[in-house]
Amino acid sequence: MVTRRDLLRASGFGAIALAAAPLIAACGGTDSAASSSDLTLTYLGTADQQQVWNKLFTEFQRKNPDIKLKATPSPVDNWAAYFDKISTQLAGGVRYDLIQVATEGMQLFASKGLLHPLDDLVKANQAPLDDFLADAHPNLVKWNKQYGSPDGKTYFLPGDFNTMCLWFNKEVFQKAGVEAPTNEWTWDDFLKAGRTIKQKTGAFFYPATAEYFIGVMPWLLTNGASTMSEDWKTPTCDSPAAIEAAEFVRQLVAEKLSPPPGGSFDRFTLAVQGKLATFGGGRWPIVNIRQQNAVDKFGIVPWPKKVGQGSPVGWNGIPIMKSSNKPEKAFEFLKFLVSAEGDAFFAKLGGTVVPARKSVADSQGYLDDSPTGTENLYAALDYATVIPAPPKGNLIQRDIEDTWGQILAGNTDPAGGMKKMQEKVAANV
Repeated sequence: MVTRRDLLRASGFGAIALAAAPLIAACGGTDSAASSSDLTLTYLGTADQQQVWNKLFTEFQRKNPDIKLKATPSPVDNWAAYFDKISTQLAGGVRYDLIQVATEGMQLFASKGLLHPLDDLVKANQAPLDDFLADAHPNLVKWNKQYGSPDGKTYFLPGDFNTMCLWFNKEVFQKAGVEAPTNEWTWDDFLKAGRTIKQKTGAFFYPATAEYFIGVMPWLLTNGASTMSEDWKTPTCDSPAAIEAAEFVRQLVAEKLSPPPGGSFDRFTLAVQGKLATFGGGRWPIVNIRQQNAVDKFGIVPWPKKVGQGSPVGWNGIPIMKSSNKPEKAFEFLKFLVSAEGDAFFAKLGGTVVPARKSVADSQGYLDDSPTGTENLYAALDYATVIPAPPKGNLIQRDIEDTWGQILAGNTDPAGGMKKMQEKVAANV
């Protein structure tokens, strides 16, 4: 369940359409205070995202008319900023029953003792949860248990998720006479195609960025590298494979196959216009692409590989706060999210995440009006790696993004930059 700065910029983490029904019109705003009887939730959401979430909230309210939900969005531009904001609010006395927490912040919040353990509530609701767990990908269930708790207690239910694949404009490739990407594409294939498309069409090939989930991890993982060890105890940023990945992406910038890093541009619109051949994404670009009536222009394939297939994965978790005096009501919302009906409802809306349930991910409600290869997003769970996010993950993310950005801009060489990244990450492990 997704981040991830580009997920949010320019509707990047997905944008959803249409305003909420009057039943919960207050859910999208922050002006009116919640009463003591309200079930309160805060989540990361741009204006477009708020519109989609509000539709989900409306459906929950329809199913649970006795529970009044008050949801407050935080329209910040990345998960680290969101976690900083929520942490500051909590320290200042603001109280929520539920908060949205992506993988990047699970240990951050759990390690501070802020969350209500779900174990007893899970036992009391075993049948519907067993149905969900039987339908979810086993890796998602395993990872949620492995990385979602510092003490063995259950704080999160595995939710909808995002992996990273390569979205490409079929027409740009056809115009340049370049064969479309395949599931077996390599870094060499990627570079060769980019040079040809740049030469024949003038289009940029791929936007190199410093976003941790989007622009850094896919390149590391497809070269057998990562920012940290599997247990998130040891930084591995300066391994030869990690340095090689940084060198490769810097080369894309140096050859002007990428727009200049650090600038403000809407990758989705550029891609629709044929000015950009590919971009990385999970499920979140779908709303923007649909809004521009461009679904048929695009295909989705696994990330090009050097050593092997790789993708980061992060999922949506909504824990109950320890300070909540309504844990049973809060758990009703969690049950709704993981139910077949709730998961299918959000997927049909054009939700910005991949359904956790395999049955929903295989359904026409999810796959209709989506690019060819959409199934590769769920299939990536077979080989994905959880985005490293130890308790100080918000600080680590900032250091990784800042340093990778300096490498892309040519302000430091890849080897020296990755060594600096190693030192910064080590200081916060």
